[in-house]
Amino acid sequence: MPHTSILPVKPEIIVEPPGPKAREIIARDEKYLMQSFARWYPLVVDHAKGVWVYDVDGNRFLDFNAGIAVTSVGHAHPKVLEAIKRQAEKLIHYSLTDFLYEEPVKLAEKLTRIAPGNSDKKVFYTNSGTEAVEATLKIARGHFRGKRPYIIAFTGSFHGRTFGSMSLTSSKPVQRRYFSPLLPSVEHTPYPYCYRCPFKQKYPDCELWCVDYIEEWLLKKYVPPDEVAAIIFEPIAGEGGYIVPPPGFFKRLKELADEYGILLIDDEVQAGMGRTGKWFAIEHWGIEPDLIAVAKGIAAGLPLGAAIGKAEIMDLPPGSHASTFGGNPVSCAAANAVIDIIEKENLLSHVARLGEYTMKRLREMSQEIPEIGDVRGKGLMIGVELVKSDGSPHRELLKETLREAFKRGLLVIGSGLSAIRIAPPLIISKEEMDVGLEILEESLKTARTKV
Repeated sequence: MPHTSILPVKPEIIVEPPGPKAREIIARDEKYLMQSFARWYPLVVDHAKGVWVYDVDGNRFLDFNAGIAVTSVGHAHPKVLEAIKRQAEKLIHYSLTDFLYEEPVKLAEKLTRIAPGNSDKKVFYTNSGTEAVEATLKIARGHFRGKRPYIIAFTGSFHGRTFGSMSLTSSKPVQRRYFSPLLPSVEHTPYPYCYRCPFKQKYPDCELWCVDYIEEWLLKKYVPPDEVAAIIFEPIAGEGGYIVPPPGFFKRLKELADEYGILLIDDEVQAGMGRTGKWFAIEHWGIEPDLIAVAKGIAAGLPLGAAIGKAEIMDLPPGSHASTFGGNPVSCAAANAVIDIIEKENLLSHVARLGEYTMKRLREMSQEIPEIGDVRGKGLMIGVELVKSDGSPHRELLKETLREAFKRGLLVIGSGLSAIRIAPPLIISKEEMDVGLEILEESLKTARTKV
């Protein structure tokens, strides 16, 4: 069963956020921090426990964000805190790049055990998701010793903001504006977004034209397939709108990749570590990728990422790739605790059941709120797309709904052009989910009257 908390089961707003303490910190933040990030609302966090977040003015919020899908086993889980404290008292850092210690080895044993497929695997540690993606790019190109320079990514994807991963990212123009030239030899192909198919097709009548397009137009007319190192994908598009590909897509994609000897890189940074009711989202489609990028939910909020790959592919020569802080022993101790908690508390089955229940509730909600155009997801990675009467994205309604929810004590953000992103800690109970869904429904109904 999920970890239960003695904390209250409803939000409490004692002063309309942002309160006076929050406003003072916001002013200092604006003065001293580069404002290159886009925040959804002015939440100034003081502390958090379980699925509850407290701001500096004493307001209590229910968390549907999990620190952007990071605090997978909840905030300040006692077993994670114990693991962090125990390791920090022994060793905080000595650099896995040049020396050895056991905690990252123990974690690699667990990661290779839970990774999909039966192939022998190895791990490379990073500090973040974007670094994990960068590592998979170097591993893929390096494996072919420079003979296959091309990478194919999907339009609408998000893989990070450093130069290599940003070259793959294409979910919003602002993420790339001013930064060209980017990494060369990267090509994009449309993501399988059935609700808004870029090819104006309908599934299943389309016969998965989105895969055929790659072969018939990219590989046969533009990019030589024997020069393509890898196709990188998100199993569920995160920043693009929590979009779930149709059945059969990944099977066909793997067949195409295998035909031409192209590696498949699975970006599980947001979808992995139990978020969808399986360790890795790609398991829903029965595919074993060649490389997997992991971060976010792996270490309960401590900086850690990993590239997990088939052993025969993880063959970069010594000195070609390293990271001073990658595999930090404290972060690895937290990650080891996270995996233990997910297994011992049976969170995968809990997430699967609660996700189905939540999507059912949301679809029932759409009967009264016609602006809910689509409900999609797996486990606790759920997108609710808001639309205007003509079916176009309703961005104004999204923004107003998130603000209304914030005022009522629910923390939830958006994704894509107009989708509500529901990604709470995996430990959230059905009762807590119901509280959040009630607030979300109230917020949507109020927001409808304002836009």
